[in-house]
Amino acid sequence: MSVLAARSADAKRAEDTGAESVSFQVAALLAVDPVGLAGLVLRGPADPRRDEWLDSFRKLLPTGVPWRRVPLGIADSRLLGGLDLAASLSAGRPIAQPGLLAEADGGMIILPMAERVESQMIARIAAVLDSGVLCVAREGITMARATRFGVVALDEGASEEEQVTEALSDRLAFQLSFEPIGLKRALPSRPTRAEIEAARRRLSQVQVPADLPQAFCAAALALGILSLRAPVFALRCARAAAALAGRTQVTGEDAALAAQLILAPRARQLPEAPAQEQEQPPEQQQEPSNSDTEQQQDQPSLEDLVLAAAQASLPAGLLAGLGVAARQMARQAAASGRSGMMRRSAQRGRPIGARPAAWRAGLRLALVETLRVAAPWQEYRRREKPHHAALVHIRREDVRIRRYKQNSETTTIFLVDASGSAALHRLAEAKGAVELLLADCYVRRDRVAVIAFRGRGAEVLLEPTHSLVRAKRSLAALPGGGGTPLAAGIAAGYAMAEASRKRGQTPVIVALTDGRANVTRDGMGGRATAESEALDTARLFKASGFAALLIDTAPRPQPFSRDLASAMGARYVPLPFADAARMSAAVRHAARAPASGP
Repeated sequence: MSVLAARSADAKRAEDTGAESVSFQVAALLAVDPVGLAGLVLRGPADPRRDEWLDSFRKLLPTGVPWRRVPLGIADSRLLGGLDLAASLSAGRPIAQPGLLAEADGGMIILPMAERVESQMIARIAAVLDSGVLCVAREGITMARATRFGVVALDEGASEEEQVTEALSDRLAFQLSFEPIGLKRALPSRPTRAEIEAARRRLSQVQVPADLPQAFCAAALALGILSLRAPVFALRCARAAAALAGRTQVTGEDAALAAQLILAPRARQLPEAPAQEQEQPPEQQQEPSNSDTEQQQDQPSLEDLVLAAAQASLPAGLLAGLGVAARQMARQAAASGRSGMMRRSAQRGRPIGARPAAWRAGLRLALVETLRVAAPWQEYRRREKPHHAALVHIRREDVRIRRYKQNSETTTIFLVDASGSAALHRLAEAKGAVELLLADCYVRRDRVAVIAFRGRGAEVLLEPTHSLVRAKRSLAALPGGGGTPLAAGIAAGYAMAEASRKRGQTPVIVALTDGRANVTRDGMGGRATAESEALDTARLFKASGFAALLIDTAPRPQPFSRDLASAMGARYVPLPFADAARMSAAVRHAARAPASGP
């Protein structure tokens, strides 16, 4: 091994050692006050280092402290508590059982794959974290139970887009990654459980300087942290650090450590440089007095110390990456809701609970939920029918059916007016806009289809496909000229949309036309008849509830195009004198909003 390689290996080991010391210091502080600090987001893959950290952290907690792992798809009855089915069936009356959140009182809950936890489950956990009370009113059970616990959210996201939702991470004190971070201070040795126990007993006696809360708030504001929970967690972290060090008074060292661990990972901007004092004219300058000299020699204020500590520990490239993260979030928000509608199904998908329904073929019985509904009535039903041999009396009103939901694939259908009037006006620009939109659909993995209408009818240039190359090739070969069979084009788009919906997909129609219909569905001329047929055919879209967008490509907005969009239930976008890029941007913006009626 070369000298350079040996030095690189030594530097890497030093960085790993520093990150390891930070991670175990966080574990020690969290063990001192798990409820007050609420927990942490632990980002990193599922590897032996993470398991070692979890095992070491658990050993620092008192013996017998609850440690509950929450599965990703846990039911509300197990998370929050509810009816004890076996006991209720045996006793003939509702008997409650606690859920995982109640069982974790005074301990920790572990959330594997926290970046994929649904927002409803995050909301339930956050509500208990905020109030410290678990309220349950379901399945004939009503109870309220005090429970306080910490959360270890295991973030296993493979990319920057996959992260724990802010609704949860903001409520947890620490954000820890196994990547090296810029913390210069490390404990000389790991604390023992006995030292943690002593620190826990000492925590209530720790006093805080009067100006420390204001210093944390000022530092958070300078770093662009808008949440009020950050300075609160920093204050609690400083108290835990003082208790762990055997002190009953928070010092500047404890405050600096709290700023590094709590405020620095949440920073959203660099602090502004202090304004330079204006120089005074010589006649106004005075000789410094003894008191002024003493003030200049004083230590920096606690606020400056906290801010400097947080700024010094900012990870390299953190603030530089905020712009990238912001752009990624903007792209996610722009694309939200466009990967297919959430459909409910009785056969497959993600379970979303049960509902009462009459049993019939093709439905899935929710057996446990059915028994839960019937359990409280068993004693009464046995008395009502003492000679009935059934062990459990189930009635029609007790039956519950399983419900599922699944994301359906989106099929974007482009209806392109290739008539002579459109070619004269903006067919080239329409082609360019469709090509840009095709690329956007390809990124979202939507299916795309292209239908052109010109002359005496409509032609399917491209059946729904994922191939961007085929879509562009079909569009490039599209000639222009002839009449405008608008009704035929709309009818072809409707037929394809219906076929896509029957396949379980979500159709979205984007029509580009100048609105000059002059050919009927049977290929004959006549503007009045052609327009009437186009309006009648367009109403099929509105009746079916398809999402649609109509782009008026005429040089001047046409009243008939607006009427046609109203009949379709489509969003109307007039784009006079626009190029392909502006047209594409307008389509993406309009397609994100829900379709409006007339």
